Amino acid sequence: MVIVHDERMLRLMPVGDSMTIGSAGEHTWRYRLWQHLCATYGGPCSLVGPRETLYDKATDTPTSYAYAEPDFPRAHLAGWGEGWVHMAPLIAQAVRETRADVLLVSLGLIDLGFYTNAEQTAENVRRFVAQARTANPRIRMVLLPVIPNIRAQADAPFAAQVELFNELLAKTTADLDEPGSPLLAASLPPSYDIHTDTYDGTHPNASGEHKIAAAFAGAMYEGWGLGEAYAAGRR
Repeated sequence: MVIVHDERMLRLMPVGDSMTIGSAGEHTWRYRLWQHLCATYGGPCSLVGPRETLYDKATDTPTSYAYAEPDFPRAHLAGWGEGWVHMAPLIAQAVRETRADVLLVSLGLIDLGFYTNAEQTAENVRRFVAQARTANPRIRMVLLPVIPNIRAQADAPFAAQVELFNELLAKTTADLDEPGSPLLAASLPPSYDIHTDTYDGTHPNASGEHKIAAAFAGAMYEGWGLGEAYAAGRR
């Protein structure tokens, strides 16, 4: 676990499912975003969270440290097969222990696929936000919609649930936004294509990682003036 004590440090916590934790051998969008912020933020920043590992497909466990680029802050709160319903009970303690300033959240696909419908998932978003604020009343959050995936392309009822949830997520973000604890709705990554930006229709490859990182970076730059717009081709 990474806990930072420098008050000048910007502490960002990636929160997500399999697309955020990543699997053995990957860079992850977390790395791409951290690299971008190191070049553009203009001050010290780090990734924080209670977990550090990647998912190991060989053992079906989140126990791998085999990052493609290990030299970066690996901390996060992400899990293979986890969603809003799983993270809402965990977020207060994670924020409290790491003293996170900003939450970068990419969740929803798992919820809609296995646990809750769009309306129930939106209620868990509200629960998540409320719990995070109990630990840090000034926490900032960027919430990413459910991005294109192969199930939504092949399953029309599921695609309708994704569309409805993304609409509810935007509304919930606007409803819960507060001056002292602002929320931003990130845009869907432009030109995201499951055939060229994923390796299996769902999980991002290198270009997909960059596009997800760009979605978070763009929201923070446009909404808060933090860093810069994501430079295409940055490595």
